[in-house]
Formats: sequence, C-alpha cells, structure tokens
Amino acid sequence: MSRLIQKIQEHFDSKLPFVCYCKPNSNKLIALFQRNNQLHALDQIKSGFAFVSFDSNSKYGIPEQESDVYIESISNFEAYQNSDKVYEVDILAKVNFESLVEKALKEINSGTFEKVVLSRNEVVELSNFTIKKVFSSLVSKYTNSFRYCFYHSEIGLWMGATPEQLLKSNQNKVQTVSLAGTQLSSDIKNIVWEEKEINEQKTVTEYIVDALKSCGAEVAKSEPYTFQAGSIVHIKTDIEAQFESEVNVPNILELLHPTPAVCGFPKTEALEFIFANEGYYREYYAGYLGEWNQDGNFDLYVNLRCMKVETNDGSVIAKLFVGCGINSGSQLEKEFFETVNKAQTLKSILN
Repeated sequence: MSRLIQKIQEHFDSKLPFVCYCKPNSNKLIALFQRNNQLHALDQIKSGFAFVSFDSNSKYGIPEQESDVYIESISNFEAYQNSDKVYEVDILAKVNFESLVEKALKEINSGTFEKVVLSRNEVVELSNFTIKKVFSSLVSKYTNSFRYCFYHSEIGLWMGATPEQLLKSNQNKVQTVSLAGTQLSSDIKNIVWEEKEINEQKTVTEYIVDALKSCGAEVAKSEPYTFQAGSIVHIKTDIEAQFESEVNVPNILELLHPTPAVCGFPKTEALEFIFANEGYYREYYAGYLGEWNQDGNFDLYVNLRCMKVETNDGSVIAKLFVGCGINSGSQLEKEFFETVNKAQTLKSILN
C-alpha cells in the first residue's frame, strides 16, 4: 500500500481532517493532513485548501500551517479495473426531473430567466467500499480533471473529478474557463454541437468576461473548442484577465461564483428558481475547492462530477450529484439522460 493511501486511511479512521488532490494532467498527488479536528473558516486561512458550498454559506478549509504535507507520485497508486455494472434507470427520478425541467421551460418562455442549471442526486449502495479503491480509480481514470478526496467530520467524505477551473491567479493575472454544453462521446473529432448547446456556452463566456471587465481587467479569450472529460465532451473557452495591480481574488470570487455554468442567467432569478424548486440541498456540489493562498496564488475548481460517501442504516452509500443547463432549446428526456451520463462518470469507479 502506498504511504499516502495508508496515511489517508489512518486519518479517516481517527476522524481527522485531510485532503488529497491531483491537478489536471499532473502525476503528483498533494495531501494536507490536519493535526487536529478543528473546523477552520476560510477567511482565517492564509494558505491551505478551500472547500466552499454552492450557496457560499459554508466556507471552510484546511490550513497548511496546521497540517502535515505529503507529496507522492501517481505511479505509487494501484490501478483498479473499472466497473462495467449496468444501472437501471430510475423511472420516478426521470418523471420528477422532467417535471422540473418543464417548469423551468415555462419560466424561460415567460422571460423570467434565459437559462437555469438544474441538478439532482442519485444514491448508490456500495459493497466493500474502501477509500483506497475508489480514490485510486478516480485518480488513474480521469487524468485531465482535478481529482480530490476531502474529509472533515463536520462536512463528510467527498470525492470527485472536476473538469472545470473556476479561477487561477498569480499576482495581477487571472485565468479561468467557460465550460458548458454536454455530449456523450469518445470521438472528439466528429462532434456536432447544436444551437442550444452553443448558446448555453456563449452565455457563460459573456458573463465571465463582463464580470472580469467590470473589475478593470483587460480580457482575452480563445475561440470555443471541444474538450473531453472521460466519456463526456463539452464546449470550452479559455479566458485570461490582466489587471494593473495585484488581484483581490476574494472579491472576484464573489462576482464569478456561481457562474451561469452551474446556476443560470440572470443569476439572481435562476438561483431563486433553484432554491425554490430543486427539492434538495446541493451542499458542496457546484461550490468550489482548491489551493488557497492569500499571498496571491489561488488555484480553484468548480466541484462537479462529485460524490459524498456516508453511512445510512448500516450501509455505505454514495450520493452522486449531477446537473445540466436548461434553456429554450431544451428537451425533457434529453436533459434527464444528460444527468444519467454524467452520473456514469462516477458509477464506473464504484463497486
């Protein structure tokens, strides 16, 4: 067993906080093992790891100065065979989600908002669950995503592989991305994007660019291109903002999070619809996480393709969080199966 995995298991068994993560296309795992079980507010952390909820009401982190830091190569991790288990479609979940999408489309057609991102969760019962097996599979399979395992006794055990960067900063420069539109495909060269998906991604791009310009930045962006994350592909635009002086990242985060990619546009109206109609609490799904350094170096990601592992009536379960963007071109059944495909990203490493 790798030294890092052994330390993760020991810390988990002792109910002590930790995070282990690997950046996209990196072969280096970084871990912070907190030496006490205190829950630290993020604004009190100078340098460490951030973990923030979707609604921004819970902003916590693991401080580097109170942690033991481990670094290990991915090559020390044991690779596991991915699951080929076929899951039946939950008919009740399908009916409920399509009903929610239909309600959202009525609001879009009446002009309440242009887009809203709706989500749901799926519960999968896990047999013979170990952090070692699931996290190792996550790390080895989704190499171009930000992969992580986070635990605090007051927050829970979370794991994920997110393809979406929220913000990376270095002194007076900020990099981010606009990621939206989804298809299930392994053939990236022959993807055809529909107008609905192109418009969805364009809305996200325009919002981010306008938010950065409002802070006085000079903004440059790439042309949209197709980006693959596992068996899922998206439309992606790279965005870079240059400021005249050092960036106030917390202020920019207030503007950017949540972006239309995870809530909708206009933001206020979309959020009101989500909170009133989605029917469950997103917790840290579609929040953000990553390296937090108030000296100016931040490397943060949107918490997508994630799950929370917990015990329920003696069984170990994984709550999988999945969502999709709804606009005027959305089709009820197609949107539901987009969430099914995203859930499969995590199901393939379970059991």
